[in-house]
Amino acid sequence: MEIFNKPVKLKSNAALIKQKAKELGFLSCGIAKADFLEKEAPRLENWLNAGYNGKMAYMENHFDKRLDPRKLVDNAKSVISLTYNYYPKKNQRTDSYKVAKYAYGTDYHFVIKEKLRELMNFIQEEIGDVSGRAFTDSAPVMEGAWAQKSGIGWVGKNTILLSKNHGSFYNLAELIIDLELDEDLPFLTDHCGSCTRCIDACPTDAILPERTVDASKCISYFTIELKDEIIPDEVQGKFEDWIFGCDICQDVCPWNRFSVPHNEEKYEPHPALLEYTKTDWEEITEDIFREIFKKSAVKRTKFSGLKRNINFVSEQ
Repeated sequence: MEIFNKPVKLKSNAALIKQKAKELGFLSCGIAKADFLEKEAPRLENWLNAGYNGKMAYMENHFDKRLDPRKLVDNAKSVISLTYNYYPKKNQRTDSYKVAKYAYGTDYHFVIKEKLRELMNFIQEEIGDVSGRAFTDSAPVMEGAWAQKSGIGWVGKNTILLSKNHGSFYNLAELIIDLELDEDLPFLTDHCGSCTRCIDACPTDAILPERTVDASKCISYFTIELKDEIIPDEVQGKFEDWIFGCDICQDVCPWNRFSVPHNEEKYEPHPALLEYTKTDWEEITEDIFREIFKKSAVKRTKFSGLKRNINFVSEQ
């Protein structure tokens, strides 16, 4: 009888988790079996061997953990993938240097980790003795691959996860747990078709064929990840006013016509961010930087890094 009821229990637990995820404000929730990412292994190895990670040496670490969640969480059985909307109600003024939309408000790591803790607590209270870990762009987890395996969407030509219903302006997150759950079917259809808008729009030619991005050429890499005091001359004049991150490939994606503004109060930007002109940015002081971005992901660059980016872009 216990064996007979097992599939029913797996489905009911999965449905319970998805309902709670919806209540917590997540856009999507999908479930995949925690297993080795066989297809992604050679792609990741080739990507690293090509040097597409640039100076992000950390991408070379924990190769085995990136491909197998069971090496991140003991006895892992399921990967729960989730998305959380960050599409803003209002954008920066057009005569301004630009910040990626995900960084408008409070750092998403804090916002989503809190939601994931709530979801994990719910699972433990409602289902029982369950162990696991929460992730959101903070560990060696191939988030796009897991989201696709859990049926949420497909990986676009810009390597960002795309959804027919929601586009791509959302954060990805995961719970890797030691509870067996009913799995969702992977998303196998490519809805990019012959469209090449993201490839054509990228000013630094970072988007390559076969759903590959040379991160060492990406504007986000130069403005966030690169810690050098000087940005290379070969990309001078190509940043199109971006000083932290870049949304170009998402802004031109036809699927993002379905993006709707988020309802997360913590993602609301400091008023100055939306009203700043280029002159305001060029005159920003460290005290103002700390005030505007005290809870923002922009703090990653530190004041010196943001000033470097502003100076570089202003010379274009």
